[in-house]
Amino acid sequence: MIKARVTVTLKNGVLDPQGKAIEHALGGLGFGCVGSVRQGKVFDLELNATDKTKAEADLKAMCDKLLANTVIENYAVEIA
Repeated sequence: MIKARVTVTLKNGVLDPQGKAIEHALGGLGFGCVGSVRQGKVFDLELNATDKTKAEADLKAMCDKLLANTVIENYAVEIA
């Protein structure tokens, strides 16, 4: 069993209205020290595999095909 975490974030320059809303809400709650917020997604996956190299290739394919919109998002894969 291989455990992995995929983190998906918006690319720089892509507008992030949800991040702006969070930033504004934090300011309203008294956290004025927050300069900016960018939101993203995290996926924790368990793969029935033993080959880490193949698992990493499969995870990248999953990201390219479904988990991330590579036009506007970046992703990072971590294998535990």
